[in-house]
Amino acid sequence: MIIRRLLRYLAPHKKALTLASALLLLATFADVAGPILVKIFLDQHLVPRSFDRPALILLGSAYLGLNILSAGLHYRQLVSFNQIALEVVQQLRIDVFSHVQKLEFKVFDKTPAGALISRITNDTEAIKELFVGVLAAFVQNIVFILSVFGAMFSLDLRLAAFCLVLLPIIIGLMYLYRKVSIKVYRVMRKELSHLNAKLNESIQGMFIIQAMRQEKRFRTEFQKINNAYYRASMTNIRLESLFVRPAVDLIYTFVLILVLNYFGFQSLFGPIQIGVLYAFINYLERFFEPINMMMQRLSQLQQSLVAAERVFELLDDRRLAASVKPRALQFIERGKIEFKNVSFSYDSLENAVPDVLQSVSFTAHPGQTVALVGHTGSGKSTVANLLMRFYPVTRGEILIDGISLAEISDQELRAKVGLVAQDPFLFVGDISSNIALARSSVRKKEIEEAVDFVQAEEFVRKLPQGFQEPIGERGATLSNGQRQLICFARTIAGNPKILVLDEATANVDTETEEAIQTALSKMRKGRTTIAIAHRLSTIQDADLILVLHHGRIVERGSHAELLATEGLYYKMFMLQQGEASVKNSRLISS
Repeated sequence: MIIRRLLRYLAPHKKALTLASALLLLATFADVAGPILVKIFLDQHLVPRSFDRPALILLGSAYLGLNILSAGLHYRQLVSFNQIALEVVQQLRIDVFSHVQKLEFKVFDKTPAGALISRITNDTEAIKELFVGVLAAFVQNIVFILSVFGAMFSLDLRLAAFCLVLLPIIIGLMYLYRKVSIKVYRVMRKELSHLNAKLNESIQGMFIIQAMRQEKRFRTEFQKINNAYYRASMTNIRLESLFVRPAVDLIYTFVLILVLNYFGFQSLFGPIQIGVLYAFINYLERFFEPINMMMQRLSQLQQSLVAAERVFELLDDRRLAASVKPRALQFIERGKIEFKNVSFSYDSLENAVPDVLQSVSFTAHPGQTVALVGHTGSGKSTVANLLMRFYPVTRGEILIDGISLAEISDQELRAKVGLVAQDPFLFVGDISSNIALARSSVRKKEIEEAVDFVQAEEFVRKLPQGFQEPIGERGATLSNGQRQLICFARTIAGNPKILVLDEATANVDTETEEAIQTALSKMRKGRTTIAIAHRLSTIQDADLILVLHHGRIVERGSHAELLATEGLYYKMFMLQQGEASVKNSRLISS
């Protein structure tokens, strides 16, 4: 099944594969023809103490010509097979990467990033060896073995028929090796994946590792995984050492003894042809050489098949993000948001995990700012995740402008709903490319206007290269506030109708927060905004504040109304601002 799926990737390369196989056949026949020429010469031109010089020169020239021809053909077929293999693996990598981009967020929540990287890089690289090394080697060696058998039958019918018994023995040896080694290779690929996952986690968290002096613990954990990979590799080496070369060499030794005994027995009843003896021994050696090569390639074959299992397991993962192709294109015009009895759990219902959201209902009218507040784990960010359709709504319904979220196309949703996340993420590139993100509608003018709009122009202009200032991975060369302002500019450049602000000022200092708040105030004008906040001071001017507790909306109203009720919001605000500030806030509100 796995091999059949891999061979489907060869379908677009039928012509190139046919040409490469033809070159391989010609090269193999050129290799096999050499001993036949020697045999003919020895039978016809070998006279005691005398050689036919012209015939000897002709033989040498023909033999040299065949070797030159074989070398040229082998070179061409090797280049052809490698080119086909690289193109196939290139397409496979693109398919896997494209599929990973379509997976829903639950997959990334539960799968380490290093494990996914290992499948896209290491496993596809192992599959490449199937096409580069294994496929070409098996085709070449099988053709070579058949050619050798044809030559052996032309020399001695009975002895060649006897040698046919070797085929089931060799095939049985290959089957036994595959049966035993497949489990070992599965463990090896799994441990290699764990190794990459631990390495990725360690590099991403190096700041915390060094700050908390966790080097020894992580080194011990890494060593444990590395030792598991080492043990699996050693088990594989022992299997190869037993099944690959030694077993085949032992069979060859026994067969050679039998063949020599056969010719020795024949010599008792009359002279034997020295050319036949030479050619047969030569072909016998040539018969076992491709067997040895195929046995050695079995190791690569097993690695490739196990890697292919892991890659196709990822490709077959049907946990796809909710991608919608509505019957009629629905447009978001006004930006009215409605949550109707929405309940949600990140885990399946079988795990009996309480819902993160429980019957949440509210309406955000066009141009309004609705703030979500509550303790950690109350479900605030889940509301944003569902609105952005990062996770599918399974119970209840979300409407935008009266249209079900499930009926709005991905293109329309992403164009009209802008997100600013708590953790600002920048890609490797420059400031301009991070704001534009290859969107055709965002040009240089829009980039400059967006930067000016969010009040980031001052710090951008001070950079040595301005908008073309290079940015490292995750924007590590910039401060949190600067990264956040660029993310604001990125969002505003798309001119969305709806803004989702997920704790946009949680990780910045007070001075930067003031600049960001000014930018946010400008961004929210004329746009429906869902603002998630821990700092209650940042959402006091919201039109509607929803207080979430254990996944439920327990309070709703304006800042003044919620303070007046002296409920959960009042307690939270008093903890953050102090009792005196609460009294002042009441006076100001009144």
